[in-house]
Amino acid sequence: MQQLHAAVPARATAAQGPPACAKPERLRSGEGRAVAALLRLDLSDFRCYARATIEVDARPVVATGPNGAGKTNLLEAISFLAPGRGLRHARLGAVDRRVTGEAAATPASRSWAVAARLARPEGAIEIGTGRDPAAERPRRAVKIDGAFVRGPAAFADLVGVLWLTPDMDRLFLDGPAERRRFLDRLVYGFDPDHAARVAAYDHALRERARLLRDARGAGEAGWLTVLEAQMAARGVAIAAARRELVARLDIAIAAAVGRFPRPGLGVEGAVEQWLDAMPALAAEEALRDRLAAARRRDAETGGAAWGPHRSDFAVTHLGRGLPAAECSTGEQKALLISVVLAQARLQAAVRGAPPVLLLDEVAAHLDAARRAALFDEILALGAQAWLTGTDEALFAPLGDDAQFLRVRDAAIARS
Repeated sequence: MQQLHAAVPARATAAQGPPACAKPERLRSGEGRAVAALLRLDLSDFRCYARATIEVDARPVVATGPNGAGKTNLLEAISFLAPGRGLRHARLGAVDRRVTGEAAATPASRSWAVAARLARPEGAIEIGTGRDPAAERPRRAVKIDGAFVRGPAAFADLVGVLWLTPDMDRLFLDGPAERRRFLDRLVYGFDPDHAARVAAYDHALRERARLLRDARGAGEAGWLTVLEAQMAARGVAIAAARRELVARLDIAIAAAVGRFPRPGLGVEGAVEQWLDAMPALAAEEALRDRLAAARRRDAETGGAAWGPHRSDFAVTHLGRGLPAAECSTGEQKALLISVVLAQARLQAAVRGAPPVLLLDEVAAHLDAARRAALFDEILALGAQAWLTGTDEALFAPLGDDAQFLRVRDAAIARS
């Protein structure tokens, strides 16, 4: 961990999690460690849940049940206690509970809501969010200790939330857009302003493309110059933030305690190459010049040929010397878990407490040795991980170091 701490700001404090053999009593109380954990979760009209209340402690939580019972919906609800659009990247209205059958004859005016009691090193706090039914356009209302705050970005200072879902298993096989989104989500964990930069860059990119498509765009060179200057400044900042996080993750990966493969990480793109060779201001100028020179071609092809929206998050299996895309399905899953665990270790060092981990069906495609390694990593971190699966037996090695729930037809009970 010494190397890991050297990679974080001097003001950061270490968060030493309990060893894998930590007593359950210590895990419940949080004694001897910094903790960030949900102690109570309340759901209202969320997906399949009309109402649900769960009270847990700081240990990992295992939720098992048949497919379609509501396990992923439970994790999605927790994911909304963080900035962004949740683990499904869903529209706010799509999360409202759907009423079917005879009950559908009575229109429901309620919208979804999620509330929680959160244990933090500084003390417990009440947080909540939901779709604002009074808003003309869909938006989230956010409360902290009973007071409304401006938006979900406020959650970033309270707790880190990381997730893995089965949809992410194709991350290394799909196009670079999904990998960029995944990487940007990791950056948000340390730099909440990164989300605003990405949104502003994307807006300028779309506006420039609209002007170039429009025949009048040729007469709006001044506005194109302004947009390209905005894209250059924000684009270089986006690329720099991605590069910085990847460098820090590389150090955190070396601190692993389990038997997961060690991934090599990088960001591949022209802007990143410029930052390797020149100061940021020079990279801005280079991007601005190339955008201006490519207007005619970009008008014909759409989009922009230059910028961090063309970059890719590259992951390599160092033990085999292969790109992740060329590895087996099991190896790809293990590499992805390695990256997420490294992010969790880094957050624990920087924030003083590990993030809440949401691991949907994570054990299904791991052999017994890697499942045990995953559990060891979670317990060593001292993280409250929420794990789902259809087979409770897969999680038996956790024993009393975890708490078990059964989910059946949107009903949650202690196992």
